[in-house]
Amino acid sequence: MATITGPLQPGDKKIVGEALQGALIDLLDLSLLAKQAHWNVIGRNFRQIHLHLDEIVGFARAHADTVAERAVSLDITPDGRASAIAATTKVPQLDSGYLDVDKVVAAMTDILESIGRRMRERVDATAEADPVTQDIFIAVTQDVEKHHWMMQAQR
Repeated sequence: MATITGPLQPGDKKIVGEALQGALIDLLDLSLLAKQAHWNVIGRNFRQIHLHLDEIVGFARAHADTVAERAVSLDITPDGRASAIAATTKVPQLDSGYLDVDKVVAAMTDILESIGRRMRERVDATAEADPVTQDIFIAVTQDVEKHHWMMQAQR
């Protein structure tokens, strides 16, 4: 079996590993929730919100892949299983069934705000432990905050 090694010291690896796993869960859950809302949104401005939700799904999935691959490159095994997401997510959840546009906008605004707050915490936590991972978190935070603003502006 191949061996993966990483450059981080054990203490830094623990900090970075927790930050990467938390970000992975946030991003995977965001992609699932945005797709759920995409399928079930109804009401005025349907098309605009429907399309915006797919943009959110796209950036969340792309960043999740980057985060998971960064973890592996540091000899940290990412866990993106549905059971791991369900057990550890901190992302506010949506109701099931059809969702009015206004409810989706409010919920996605809250979801993106909560993820943005945690991403900023990860940016701070990894500043010394691994600036390369911090750079990834900065890029993720930029996209999360951009889409938060765009959702919030529709309230």
